[in-house]
Amino acid sequence: MLASALDDVGKILVLLRDGRKLMGTLRSFDQFANAVLEGACERVIVGEQYCDIPLGLYVIRGENVVLIGDLDTEREELPPNMIRVSETEIKRAQKVEREASELRGTMRKRMEFLDFD
Repeated sequence: MLASALDDVGKILVLLRDGRKLMGTLRSFDQFANAVLEGACERVIVGEQYCDIPLGLYVIRGENVVLIGDLDTEREELPPNMIRVSETEIKRAQKVEREASELRGTMRKRMEFLDFD
């Protein structure tokens, strides 16, 4: 029964606690939401750029799962402004975004002594 139920499942999306988005074919799961994805990839989005990074066979620990959803591969649509880039480009964009965020954080700490109220 379970095997036939899994055969009906196409691609799924798994949102993890750390914000990562994984897509793949569900091959197994248990009562704790531990799951095995076949042909898994991580979709990384930075601004208007995105990249699907292949991961292969991937085991997900249930405590990290926030959401699991079925993907309709015929209707999977991205906004028209999204641009697919290479893995190298998306990693570079992630680094720039992380550095900008850290800079904002340090600037905020330096300005705490000012009272804007």
